[in-house]
Amino acid sequence: MDVSFEPTAILRMPDTTDTRARIHAWSEANPLLLLDIAAAIGADGELPPDAVTTAAADTARGILTASPDQVRDALEVTLVSRNVDIALEWIRQAGMLVLLFPELEATVHLVQESGRQHKDVWNHTRQVVKQAVRRPLVRWAALLHDIGKVPTRTFTPEGVHFHGHAEVGARMFDKVTQRLPFDRDRRKTVRFLIKHHLRSSQYSDQWTDSAVRRFHREMAPHLRDLLDLSRADITSKRPGRRQQILAQISALSDRMDRLAEEDARLPPLPGGVGNAIMAAFELPPSRMIGDLKRHLEAAVAAGALEARRDDAYYVAHLARAGMAPGIAPEQVAALIAAGGLHGEDLAAAEAREAAGDLDEAAADVEPEAHDGDPDRPHDGPTPCADGADPADADADGGEPDGHGHAH
Repeated sequence: MDVSFEPTAILRMPDTTDTRARIHAWSEANPLLLLDIAAAIGADGELPPDAVTTAAADTARGILTASPDQVRDALEVTLVSRNVDIALEWIRQAGMLVLLFPELEATVHLVQESGRQHKDVWNHTRQVVKQAVRRPLVRWAALLHDIGKVPTRTFTPEGVHFHGHAEVGARMFDKVTQRLPFDRDRRKTVRFLIKHHLRSSQYSDQWTDSAVRRFHREMAPHLRDLLDLSRADITSKRPGRRQQILAQISALSDRMDRLAEEDARLPPLPGGVGNAIMAAFELPPSRMIGDLKRHLEAAVAAGALEARRDDAYYVAHLARAGMAPGIAPEQVAALIAAGGLHGEDLAAAEAREAAGDLDEAAADVEPEAHDGDPDRPHDGPTPCADGADPADADADGGEPDGHGHAH
């Protein structure tokens, strides 16, 4: 290949009509050249002359004729580059962003509050990608984590809000993958990170150990990536704010580690659970008691039950599963009730106890019938999160979430 075709050399071509004509011809012959130029920008941090950018904009639509797999792979080279924020802005100026990611183009100039100077969502996104660790899936999630803000933006007397944007963004990512396919595991990981990117920032020291264990269990397959994405998603310029939120995420990580170490040292069941089973089900000492305890231990190991809860919790599980035959229905119901909340009811209670909705979007923000398409935004006001102060908005195009953290 002639040196003039090398993307790095293109960055240093003269700003002339001849350069524009040459780039025009080369990109028409090979549309992926434009993404190679973006990768070179990401590596060097240097923008090409205007003639190159103009020629790229003239021929940008050719990128749609390239193989989607090749486009994805070429974009990934740019995403993991050191100066990715500069390269992404050049991709936008060259007219490729609107073609490849109309969801991202829609975030340009989308600010958090009218009448005030805030970094728009696009600039916030570029900064988050740059701050993210240079692992491909984390950077893909960083690139797309806020696309749900466009259809969820609502205006209230307290300000502009984006409630439910993480869940909507995850569904919008499904449409992105129809244009740029990912293999199943990579697609699931990126979608998971987009959907849950707010969860670790909702942590407070008011969470119970049970809530922390549940968070750890549910996030475990992608926990490292999720925490790294959460750290990157802090772009506040207010003194001390970044350090405060980083400390909050570190506290969550440390607490999960500590609880995991404790759980590894201690037996999964309380010492008296065997006696409690015999008393509750009116059973004599027998092999059945050992079998029931082994069933409970296996359920704890699988994550279906929590470790070292009170005896009634485990008795209720056995009663619910019908593991002790011959017990009257009213006695079964009483044992289940004595065990406390379970399943969805327990999840909802723990979410409230943790001072934030960990799983569900507000019903009036994200109805199941809404597919997250920015052409069909969900209408209607959304109440501000409890305790959120609209005046406490960070300069990152985000919103307070009720814990003083803006996204």
